[in-house]
Formats: sequence, C-alpha cells, structure tokens
Amino acid sequence: MKSKNLKYILILIALSYVFFMFGNSLVSLTNPDEVFYTLSAKEMAEHNTWMTPILFNQPQFEKPIFTYWLIRIGFIIFGGATNFAARFFPALFAMLGVLAVYFLSLLAFNNQKKAFISGLILMSGGLYIGLARTVFTDMIFSVLILFSFVSFFWGYLNNAKKNLSLVLFFIFMALAVLTKGPLGFLIPFLAVVIFLLIRKEVKYLFSKSVAWGVLLFILISFPWYILMFQKYGAAFIQEFFVNDHIRRLLEAEHLSNDTWYFYPFSMFGCTAPWSLFTAVSLFFLFKNVKDKARPAYLFLACWIGVVFLIFQPAHSKLVSYIFPMFAALAVVCGDFIYNTAFLEQKNRQFFVISLLSLAVFFLVPIGMEVAMQKFPGYLSSRLPVYVFIALFSILLISALRFILRYKFFKAVYVFAFIVPAFIFMVPFVCNDIEPYISSKYATKFLMKNYPVGDTILCSKFYVRGVRFYTGKDVAVFNMGAGNFFSPHPIPFLNQDQKVKDFLKIHPSIYCVLKKSAVKDIERIIAGEYKVTFLKQIGDEYLLKVDPVS
Repeated sequence: MKSKNLKYILILIALSYVFFMFGNSLVSLTNPDEVFYTLSAKEMAEHNTWMTPILFNQPQFEKPIFTYWLIRIGFIIFGGATNFAARFFPALFAMLGVLAVYFLSLLAFNNQKKAFISGLILMSGGLYIGLARTVFTDMIFSVLILFSFVSFFWGYLNNAKKNLSLVLFFIFMALAVLTKGPLGFLIPFLAVVIFLLIRKEVKYLFSKSVAWGVLLFILISFPWYILMFQKYGAAFIQEFFVNDHIRRLLEAEHLSNDTWYFYPFSMFGCTAPWSLFTAVSLFFLFKNVKDKARPAYLFLACWIGVVFLIFQPAHSKLVSYIFPMFAALAVVCGDFIYNTAFLEQKNRQFFVISLLSLAVFFLVPIGMEVAMQKFPGYLSSRLPVYVFIALFSILLISALRFILRYKFFKAVYVFAFIVPAFIFMVPFVCNDIEPYISSKYATKFLMKNYPVGDTILCSKFYVRGVRFYTGKDVAVFNMGAGNFFSPHPIPFLNQDQKVKDFLKIHPSIYCVLKKSAVKDIERIIAGEYKVTFLKQIGDEYLLKVDPVS
C-alpha cells in the first residue's frame, strides 16, 4: 500500500512540474497584473524594505506582504527579477496543493486511486494551471486555505493528531491572512464551525490546542498589520480595509462580471476539461451530505458553500475570488468519477458525460482554424498551430477509443492532458504572442533606439509594464475613464485640460498607447504639438509628442 502511495505521489509531482513550471521563463511578465506584483517586490528591494509594499516609489496596500516576500526570495534564489523567479512560488504552491488534495481525498475516502484521480483533476484544470503559471496572490492564498482545511480534517478523523492539527489549522490561516487579508481566516474558520454545528460537535474546538492556535495566529498575522497602522495610520486603513475590502462588497470593479450567474458558470467553465463531471458531481455531493458515516461529504459541502456564499453577494466579482473552493471541487469530482467509472452498475454515467465532453473538445481544433483565418496577422507561421491541432486531435481520438472500449482509467489520463497540451505550444509561438500580452518588446525597442526622458506617457493597461521594464516614471493617458480601483501615485490624465497642463511640464515626451488613445491625443494637441509615429509592436503604439516649431 505504501509503495503504491509513493508511486502515485511521484507521478503527481512529475506531472505537476511539467504542467506548472515547464517553460515559465519563455514568456515575459504580462500586463497588467504579473508586472504589478513583481514590480512591487522589485521596488521593495530597491528601497531596502521587507515590510512595506512599494509601487511607483510609494507605499501601496492593495495586498498584504506574504506574496511579496516570496517573490523577493525567488529573486534571491534565482539571481534577479526574472520571469522564472517571479513565477516560481505560485508554481511551487500549486504543486504542493496537488499533493494536499491527494492527502485530503485519501483521508476522506481511504482509496489511493480515488485520491490520485482527485490530484489529476485539480492539476489539469484550466484555472488551476493558469494561476499556477502566473504571478498572482490567488494560488498561494488558496493553497494555504487548503492546508488549513486538510490540517483540521486530519485531526478530526484521527484524534491522536487533534492537538497538532488544530495548531496547524490556525498557523495556515495566519499565513493566508498575511497573503490576502481577513478572508484567510473567515473562509476556513466559518466552514469548520458550520460543519461542527451541523454535526453537533462544536465542543471539538474547546481545547487547549485551540488556545495555542489562536495565540500563534495572532503572533504570526497581527504584527505586520499593526506595523502598517503605526507607520501609515488612516492611509493604510482607508486603502486596505475600506477600499480593497468593504468597497468591493458594495461596488463592482468589473461591471460585466456583476451578475448572479457569473460564479456558477465560472465554477464549471474554469474546471475544464472536467466541467460536466464537476457539475454532475455537485448534484451527488448534496445528496450524500446526510451520510453520517462519511463526514467528508458534509465537510466538502460546507467548504464549497461558504466560499460561494461569501463572494456571491459582493458586487466586485473575479473568477479567482472563488478559487479557494477548487481543491474541494477536485475531491468531489474525483470521488464521483471513481464511483461511476469503476463500478459496473454506474459506469454508464461516466460513459455519457465523457462523450458529451469530447463533443465539446472536438470544437477546439475547428475554432482554432477559424481564428487563424479571421486573424491571420497574429502568428508568423501557422505550422505550430497545425501541429498542435493534429496532436490535440490524437488526444481526443485516443480518449474516445478508451471510452468506447470501457478503459476508463486510461481515458481519465488522456483527459488530464487536454488543457496542458496548450502549454507545449508556448515555445513555438511565444515570440508571436508576447508583444500582445507584455510590454517588454515595446519598451526594449523604445529604450534602445531613442533618448527617452524621465517620464513616459502610457495607456492605463500598459503603465505598470512600462514602469517595470524601463524603470522610468510614468503617467496614465485614459480619456474619459476612471482611475484604477486603487489609485496609483502617478499623474492620471483623463480630461483634455489635464493633458495640456501635463504637456506644458513635459513638452517633449515618448508614449506607449493603445490605438484609440492615439486618436484622442492627436485631437487634444492638434495645432500645438506634433505626433510622430515610431512603431507598432503588438497592440502598443509608440509615439513621440513634440511642440510645433
């Protein structure tokens, strides 16, 4: 039994390394968020501070400190602010998250194959891979929450480990609070309390180990918040608690996402290729919560339900906000797939769902061919795409063959490679796609060929990337639009007069703008300044603005 556990664990480690870290250095850090987090860590290093997040040479409090610490440690390990260094810890946490899900499923169902399938499902899901390979707080935050849940459930099922598990439960919550704020405590603690209340076992938390856990929670998570309040007072409270937490409950940062169906659709769409399995498995989960002999079903239901109910009423909605539930979804889905694929009386369910999923996946090659015909200028060569389409089709045909022959375990393996297959295209198309997702090429061209001054005028979407890749001061040109949800300490020009006033101070300036912004600036400065077009790189237009002689 132990040797089989080790076999499954080694397979998960090997696959997750390929899925999460392979090729992480090839594509430059992307706009607008990867450069945001990496730039903050970089400026912290430049200002020689480990405690205060810095952006544009000023303190910024959009997120707590833990992710920035990890990014800076990555810089130290790998010798600078490189793509791989910045992405290392999100990828590492993603790998640890897969192992934690394996362990959680093993605890819940005492079935190694079921645990292995749960790990495969998590590691091969679209959103999980995406967040594992990018610089965000969400992967680190969600895996810490996962660790806290696993710690609790380990002790709940094994009374000999109760004291240690409860202490670990609070330690991982404290680190989650240092990663993204109070939700790092609220999500796991509320879910556990509800679980225990329903089970009529709330006295489980009345122990000395909880007191020690609370003490450690305070010692780990409170000092940074206290230090920030002492140094920055109302400015910290206003930005971190009021603007980035309370305001997001009441006001939508992304208006198009503020719908009742955004999170339900996201739960299923972002677990692709397991979307249909996940949807059906949730139906069976809520049928199984009454099974007192299997407390895991109720535990997972409380976990998923609390995450959904916390974020659903909030007006600011992003897919990554509900990411802490995805580990639980993977365990639920793994349980369902095992119970349907490997039990003869139920395997027709797996058969039907698999065929429906494959029917959707067969649309992907067709869609890619249509996209290449409609947007021919985005790739210098179509050969890598045709090779990918061929390989992707082979994957789907292989899965279909295994399903029709009722070799379901092999089919699950093939399904796990459907989304990661896109990763293997990256080395062949990165030079084509990078100009559209990163400002590195545009800024490199500008800095190499022109005597760029102290300030660069940028469209809002590019401003962080331009700052990261050039180190120059920046100003935002964004006519008629609102500021960042958390305003940055840089000039924000959204009215004609603001632009004219800014150009009086900077009469000759280089610009990195979107196409629509080029027309705006030409209209505003017509007759007073001339606009010289330098080059278009991706969607970025490089210009120079000079006074008319």
